[in-house]
Amino acid sequence: MIVQQLFESGMSFEVFAPNDHDVNMEKLLKIYEQIQLDEEFINKIKFIHKNIYILVFAELWCPDCIINLPAIKKISEVNPNITFRILPRDGYEQYMEPYKIGGKPKIPTCVIFNDKFEEIGAFIEYPKILRDIVNKGNQVEVIVAKRKYHKGEYVVDTIKEIFDLIMKAI
Repeated sequence: MIVQQLFESGMSFEVFAPNDHDVNMEKLLKIYEQIQLDEEFINKIKFIHKNIYILVFAELWCPDCIINLPAIKKISEVNPNITFRILPRDGYEQYMEPYKIGGKPKIPTCVIFNDKFEEIGAFIEYPKILRDIVNKGNQVEVIVAKRKYHKGEYVVDTIKEIFDLIMKAI
């Protein structure tokens, strides 16, 4: 299956999110509602005049997906040139092969494509700021950072990381 067909077979956020009617859906919406971007950054996102496509492999039971899907939803609302579709991890592992970490497919895996469906980058699992803290290995800092992350305090970092990847295509 070519990338564009794979993308087109994906679900919109509005179709994907209601698949879970319990606490996960509530958490996802809570994270989304607390996202605040400053006006300068919003204008930078709006400045993207090329079509950008983001294919996301995700599951609603996954805490990282609950945190990061709202970030992608927000960026696509700020700029309608940025479109994303969601596919479940289960059944699509072969397409996630190039993005595995430690031999395992991680979710969310967000593959970003330009207007010709040429890959320009990928965001995998959680933002770099959290990966850096985890990689330092200071257990107290890791615990504090993960608590903040699960509250959605790094969601803007996810948006900025995805924005930086998009800017590679412009």
